[in-house]
Amino acid sequence: MDADKIRNVLNIAFIVLTLAAIALYFRESTDVRPFFYVCGTAIVVKIVEIFIRFTKRK
Repeated sequence: MDADKIRNVLNIAFIVLTLAAIALYFRESTDVRPFFYVCGTAIVVKIVEIFIRFTKRK
């Protein structure tokens, strides 16, 4: 798979995870762990995408 396609998939996953984190943040619950898990996963996905972007050889 091409690096650009992988980056696009990771960006879509990041956007979906970010929207899920926002939804979890505003729900009425005292347990904040799901928010932290989803938000942390979104951050890791974005870091992987950035790593691929900067290590891409032309």
